[in-house]
Amino acid sequence: MMDHPRWPDNARLIFDAQTISDALDAQAIRLMKRLEGADEITMMALMNGGMIPAAELIKRLPVPMRMDYVHATRYREARSGGALDWVRVPKALSGTVVLVDDIFDEGHTMAAVKGALLDAGADDVITVAAVRKQHDRGLSRDWVDDVALDVPDEYVFGFGMDIDGLWRQLDSIWSVS
Repeated sequence: MMDHPRWPDNARLIFDAQTISDALDAQAIRLMKRLEGADEITMMALMNGGMIPAAELIKRLPVPMRMDYVHATRYREARSGGALDWVRVPKALSGTVVLVDDIFDEGHTMAAVKGALLDAGADDVITVAAVRKQHDRGLSRDWVDDVALDVPDEYVFGFGMDIDGLWRQLDSIWSVS
């Protein structure tokens, strides 16, 4: 991978696969406590980045639940966000929705999607991210309900996050300066 011609220059490993797996195990334990008593649960991946974290997280939650997705993006494979583009929002929901994204950066996309899911009928939306970027831009760092790992304020990719549309499939997380 590191010798692939499309591999980013100066990429450095932030978290390996085992560290991510351990963090997801702990996140699942916290979520199970939050989901106690919930009768109807939907795991909602925020596409595209939330696909991999949601798939990994749902395997760790031994309760009956539906799996669905919402697609809203501000990045469109760019390295900075623009206007929110709605691709798919579920029409009708009920019960508890666990909204999973790859990264909680400034939080604007997740906040807009949470509002849309509540408008579509969800009783509760629990916001979850694989990683939370450490900075003071956007929403408060504690706005998101649960995160598996914190990353520095650098451009990160892997485990759902892309760099120029590539490398989402990695089981590790990398950064570039």
